[in-house]
Parts: sequence; C-alpha cells; structure tokens
Amino acid sequence: MSENNNDIIKQADDMAKELVKFSERINFNEEMFLDIIQESIAPAEEFFSYYACAIMEVETKFKVLNEMFSLKYDGNPIENITSRVKDYDSIIRKVIKKNIPRDLESIEENIHDIAGVRVVCSFVDDIYRLARCLLQQDDVTLISKKDYIKNPKPSGYRSLHLIISVPIFLENQKKNVKVEVQLRTIAMDFWASLEHKLKYKKNLPEEKKDMLSQELIDCANESAMLDERMQNVRNIILKGE
Repeated sequence: MSENNNDIIKQADDMAKELVKFSERINFNEEMFLDIIQESIAPAEEFFSYYACAIMEVETKFKVLNEMFSLKYDGNPIENITSRVKDYDSIIRKVIKKNIPRDLESIEENIHDIAGVRVVCSFVDDIYRLARCLLQQDDVTLISKKDYIKNPKPSGYRSLHLIISVPIFLENQKKNVKVEVQLRTIAMDFWASLEHKLKYKKNLPEEKKDMLSQELIDCANESAMLDERMQNVRNIILKGE
C-alpha cells in the first residue's frame, strides 16, 4: 500500500473519530436525526401535495365536461388529459431566473405553472367550448389567458393557455391553488412535442439550428391549415345532420 493511501486512510479515520466525538457531545441519535429531516421535508411535501390535489380537481372537471359533451354532441371532445407537478429542480431554476425570494410563500405567489394540466382535443372549436365551460364554473377563477392559437408564438407554437385558481378542501380549511391549463389539438400537441425534443438537442451547428427553426415554422403553419380543414369537414357533417 502506498504512502499516499496510508495518509488518506489516516485522515478518514481521524474525521470519523471527530464525528463520533461530536455526536456524543450533542447526544445525537437516530431518532433525533429523523426528526430533523422530517421537520425540514414536511413543509415542502405539504406544499407539493396542494398542487397534486388541485390537478385532481381540474382533471375531474374536464372529465365531467367530456362526459356531458359526449351526450350532447354524440362524441367526446377530449382525446386525452395529461398532468404534472413541476419538479423541484425546475422550480429552483425559475426562482433564480425571476429572482424570487427563496421561500414557499413567495414561490406560491409568483410561479403560476407549478401544477399543469394539458387537454388535447380533436378540433379547435372544442378547445374554446371547453375553456368557456370551465371558466363559467363558479369555483374557477381566471387569473390570466394567453391565446397562442389566434396569436401563435414566433416559433410556430400554438395552444390556449389559462392560469386558473381552484379550491381544494383540506382537513380543516379550504385553499385556492393555481393551475396552468393548456388546451390544444392533436396536431398542435404533436408539433409541440417534436419542437421540444429538437429545442434541447446539443452540439448542432448554428446553420442547422436556423434551418430546423424555419422547418418547424413551416410545419406549424401546415398543421394549422390541417386543423382548419378538419374543422370545416366537421362543420359540414354537423350541418348535414
């Protein structure tokens, strides 16, 4: 065994002895350690649970609307619903970017997309109909609305974004929680998924990035035209009934 290895082992042994002495001085034990960890984690776990509950509330609202629409219009307007609570790393990056105070109260006040629900529809008309019905419910409060369908982003991105607040009912209180709702067609969703994958590709030359950006804009425009044509077909069918 080399002299360097002996030195490293000796240093590790000395550190271990110091840690033992420290734990003995503060009368440290396993239960105390678990209590400290629980006290630190519990507020964050409760914080994230609020958003998980809010997602369940919003998903239920859309499932009920989908069922009612299927009876009235002889077809389900919703193809699928997905949801997520933003992970801790993503929240921290946003906190740093926005220079938000590092406490749960400030994060809750300033970050509106911690809870997200995505609703994918077959037709553009269904998007606006669902959004209108959702916002008419007396326990839903609209905080902001961004219509990227009528006003697409420069990249070609299309979707209807709503930031809403819904109540969740806890053991001894009611709490209003913000949820971001995205409504889009199947074509919009497919395009957004592809754009997201390509956006984070690394080591691409600038000229290739520029070419792909333009290609994605063209694809977005063609997808929008397809949505419009499909909507027209549906309108003709409904008028003929």
